[in-house]
Amino acid sequence: MRLGFSTREATRALRRNAAPSFAALATILLTMLVIGVFIPIVQATTGAANDVRKRVLVDVYLTRDAKQSDVARVRAQLLETSNVKRVEFVSKQEAYQQQRQKDPEAFALLGANPLPDTFRVTPENPDDVLKIASALAPEAAGGGTTPIDRSIDEVRTRRDDTTKILQVTRFVKLMAGTLAALLIAASVFLIANTIRLSLYARRREVEVMKLVGATDWFIRWPFVIEGIIVGALGTLLAILLLAVGKIAIIDPLASDFSLISAPETMSFGVLIAVMMVAGIAISAVGSGLSLRRFLRV
Repeated sequence: MRLGFSTREATRALRRNAAPSFAALATILLTMLVIGVFIPIVQATTGAANDVRKRVLVDVYLTRDAKQSDVARVRAQLLETSNVKRVEFVSKQEAYQQQRQKDPEAFALLGANPLPDTFRVTPENPDDVLKIASALAPEAAGGGTTPIDRSIDEVRTRRDDTTKILQVTRFVKLMAGTLAALLIAASVFLIANTIRLSLYARRREVEVMKLVGATDWFIRWPFVIEGIIVGALGTLLAILLLAVGKIAIIDPLASDFSLISAPETMSFGVLIAVMMVAGIAISAVGSGLSLRRFLRV
């Protein structure tokens, strides 16, 4: 019975206070639109950054006279090295075929295969790539580096490129996280203040109910339910607008822009569920918190 009473009071309040309720609904609509656009962008950007980080490798080139026994020994040493996730062997024949497909004219002029056998080492964490390189080819006392095995000719990390990639992707992920936190904080603050304006217009009603003995939760529930209704309606409108934009703009462009069709982006159905839960939760919490000052009578 109390739930039914609270629901009736909430719907009645929405009709009686149309202007503040509409302002709250519009605020939630705009906030959810921003969130609905921002989440896929952050996921796509972070996913692209992670894809770039996965390409950070350590190339271990073997000597020209390395035999199969040497290859097996070096492979075992690489697998035993700390922070190594995967070791891939690329024979000189495979490397030659790959490069010849990329530049057939240049490689057609070569009389012999100039490429060495190579191990491509994938680190468990891209940030550890320089540690792996140092472990495989530690610095010598007189300068330079000395590989840990006589069959290893050179260890390359493309140090400058690797450092730039790690710095840029780390910055992208940090900025994405910071913007997400700021957006959530701004959304809660904006919605809570809009709802507070609606409550201010009805402060006398709250004071009267408090003075005649109504409990705080008896007073609060109609406002919380009102916030849930406004949040659900505003989020639903935002979802409808996003759906129109997805069908009219995003889907036709997905095949031409890899960032739009990034596999790291959540499905639209999951995005709808996240937005609906977030819109309702923020509005309900905002209503409850905004009412606290009016319950102090």
